[in-house]
Amino acid sequence: MRTTTLGENGPEIAVIGLGCMGMSHGYDLKAARDDDTSISVIRQALDLGATLIDTSDVYGPYTNERLVGRALAGGHRDRAVLATKVGLVVTSPTGGPGNSPRIAPNGRPEHIRASIDESLRRLGTEHVDLYQLHRVDPQVPIEESWGAMAEVVAAGKARQVGLSEVSVEQIRRAQSVHPVASVQSELSLWTRDPLAEVVPYCAEQGIAFLPFSPLGRGFLTGRFTSFDDLPEDDFRRGLPRFQQEALRANLSIAARVREIADDAGRTPAQVALGWVVAQGRYVVPIPGTKTPTYLLDNVAAGDLELGPAELAELDALPAPEGSRY
Repeated sequence: MRTTTLGENGPEIAVIGLGCMGMSHGYDLKAARDDDTSISVIRQALDLGATLIDTSDVYGPYTNERLVGRALAGGHRDRAVLATKVGLVVTSPTGGPGNSPRIAPNGRPEHIRASIDESLRRLGTEHVDLYQLHRVDPQVPIEESWGAMAEVVAAGKARQVGLSEVSVEQIRRAQSVHPVASVQSELSLWTRDPLAEVVPYCAEQGIAFLPFSPLGRGFLTGRFTSFDDLPEDDFRRGLPRFQQEALRANLSIAARVREIADDAGRTPAQVALGWVVAQGRYVVPIPGTKTPTYLLDNVAAGDLELGPAELAELDALPAPEGSRY
């Protein structure tokens, strides 16, 4: 698989990473968790070169970090570029989209200082390679939150720090305090908003851009043709784009991705990921999966270089019906 670096000054990583959220949070909440399979998927990702492993303290909450820690035990930690997050807390076990937990931002410096130690304990490591502010807290100046993140680096508990779901102005404000290594936001063939300003600014500054949900939360693979296809207690059931009328309208997007994939002799997931990777040198999508077959499918996109005609066809896809949240 092709490689890049985590921004201009970061470690070498593959152009495809692994998001671990869905192994224990958000999707199909009533299904039994197969932690052994999830652990094997994480280790298989490392074997395949997908070394950027992304988690967060709020996933679960806390259980996803423990799962990743178990997967990296026994000598696997040194093979991973390990990323976790801080800055979101669960305020209610239900009440979010699809009856998922309700969460709220907490960017207070004291929360960040305490949370890194708890994350390291759950992950079973002395440091993380990337510590990310999951959301900017509107009640706390970003300079204060980012100052605490810089303290984490100074203490040797994180190699680099990054932001998530931020504007260019917020990135600049953070940069005035400490370098920003990465920005994580949603980017896919049906969520292109960051391409207007944030992705170009990151490219200019040598900042890695880490797209989450690069497969449109699974929609672009063709897995869902009806609202009823969504598992019970899955937070996608509360998202506007997955409501029946919007989903029906959006099927034309997934159908066109499949046509382009068929012509290229690839899968829809590989084409959708290939388009994301093509958006910049330091753009590294982190598709999530807990299934070995899907992992192999996703990682294979790391060797796909779409041609100008294919990219133009994908660029021309219509905007989706429905907002993100």
